[in-house]
Amino acid sequence: LPPITKLTDDAKKSPVRTSQNAPKPFQIIYFKYATAISTIPSSTSILTTALILTMSLSLQPGGSSTRAPPTGTLSAPGNAVTTRPITTGTSVLGIKYRDGVMLAADTLCSYGSLAKYKNARRLLPVNSRTLIGGSGEYSDLQAIDDMLRRNALEDRCTADSLYEEENDAEDCAKEVWSYLRAVMYNRRSKMNPLWNDIVVAGFRQNDDGSTSEEPFLGIVDKIGTAYEDDILATGFGGYIALPLMREKYRPDMEEGEARALLEDSLRILFYRDCRALNRVQIAKVTRDRGVLVSDPYELDTYWDFKGFVTNKGEMGTDGGW
Repeated sequence: LPPITKLTDDAKKSPVRTSQNAPKPFQIIYFKYATAISTIPSSTSILTTALILTMSLSLQPGGSSTRAPPTGTLSAPGNAVTTRPITTGTSVLGIKYRDGVMLAADTLCSYGSLAKYKNARRLLPVNSRTLIGGSGEYSDLQAIDDMLRRNALEDRCTADSLYEEENDAEDCAKEVWSYLRAVMYNRRSKMNPLWNDIVVAGFRQNDDGSTSEEPFLGIVDKIGTAYEDDILATGFGGYIALPLMREKYRPDMEEGEARALLEDSLRILFYRDCRALNRVQIAKVTRDRGVLVSDPYELDTYWDFKGFVTNKGEMGTDGGW
């Protein structure tokens, strides 16, 4: 197009609008509404003018009607981590015996120092030959259980056969233990640990995928420390129950002897540990029958011991038991 060399008469008469004399958004809005309220009765004109000024001052630059967010509000962090356990379970005991491995735990979860949840089951089967028991934060234990169940379901869906008796793709107890050790250490390295001590019980696996005759019992704590032993205890049981179990343990114990030893240890923990309960569960893993977890039941207790009823707070004693 040819360049424009002449202006029309109307263009000469109208001033050129520049950034200096361009009307601001507030000026346009105020002029528009000031013209409209000129016909409003005087009794309401003051209130209407104040409302218009408030509306115009709240507009964003460019005329947007979206209100600006308050600057003084605190937004929640994008990723909150557990800084300390709140709802916790106490000791888990484990022992090897002649036919397999046995775990025991009570069913109490304490909310701080309050004995709140009395039916929290902390002995959980992973697959047909592996069992775990956990102490510490109960929500983290549930997350670990969900993770292991997803892994077990994936192994079963990708196996050559859907029948359990023909399926050798299940993880053995030592594989679950090694996997949890890596998970715990990974979370600890990210400064976001899972606040649990996990006892893993079951059987090892032969090279051909069949279940071994050798039972397995191992523990993993919240920072990834892992080890195996014939008898294990977590929580307060590591201080009270473990010495008693070491004194009475024999590698060739029968199932009844192992169960009686675990029940006696749980009973003593109920006497001494203020986070323990006499409502307990027993679970076992055997090579022939797999994983079996009992329903919760209550232990008989005896409170007429002389040390329980004698007043120790009198003069001349240290006030202890």
